Amino acid sequence: MNPYKIDSPTSISFSGGRTSGYMLWQVLQFHGGKLPDDALVCFANTGREDEATLEFVRDCGKHWGVPIAWLEYSPEAPGYKVVDFDSASRNGEPFMAMIQKERYLPNPMQRICTSRLKIRTMHKYQRSLGWKEWDQMVGIRADEQRRVVKLRNRPSPETKDEVTRLPLADAGITVGHVNAFWDAQPFNLDLTTVNGRTLAGNCDLCFLKPGAQIQSLIQEKPERAIWWAGVEKYAQENFWDKKHERACLFRMDRPSYVQMSKFAAEQRDMFDANEEGISCFCGD
Repeated sequence: MNPYKIDSPTSISFSGGRTSGYMLWQVLQFHGGKLPDDALVCFANTGREDEATLEFVRDCGKHWGVPIAWLEYSPEAPGYKVVDFDSASRNGEPFMAMIQKERYLPNPMQRICTSRLKIRTMHKYQRSLGWKEWDQMVGIRADEQRRVVKLRNRPSPETKDEVTRLPLADAGITVGHVNAFWDAQPFNLDLTTVNGRTLAGNCDLCFLKPGAQIQSLIQEKPERAIWWAGVEKYAQENFWDKKHERACLFRMDRPSYVQMSKFAAEQRDMFDANEEGISCFCGD
């Protein structure tokens, strides 16, 4: 079967990156340029995406004539909000609402940001449409073998109602195919890519990104660190007493965002340039 064929309820997870955008285009091409009736496209906005990402999601919908459900986490029932380009959060509001409700910061071992802000938010929306079981298309390429193996061998317990599909991996698509496609389009994601990785993609300073990458992004735009540093400060003041202060960080194995901002301002290298990021549900 063609990996882009849809013949049952299917949710296409659009991260807002070039790879998942390419996947959406391939699905549309296979189906004559239109989204099948039993399919939907979901973009889960955390409020920490770069403005260029929001513009790219908007432009894909506009240029290709495809409806995209813009969703955000909500601590109130039904657990999600439907927004659009104009009303989408831009200062981490859904992210902060989740932290305030859960009363701890996400970290590499407890990625509640992924499960609450993205996976559960999309699931609640899909169930509101009457879906009970469905396929979930995720934009992971054939040259991302570690992520491919992980998703196929160790599916998340959050995904018990869905069958994860990786059509780009099945089709042998690599970053070269994706870049060549976007180079030929009249619009593109206005974020820098290095070796196939969009540095400021998804949440701008996500704690799963390599430390050197985060430091570079702060040096490029110091204001990026303000929200992240503020959240760590909020956690220190509201969740634990001083003896647990170290636990009020997104990561306990690296400096705080305040410290990283200081090192970035001083142009001091503090991380291994060869450090790899931690793979996650969020795709490019």
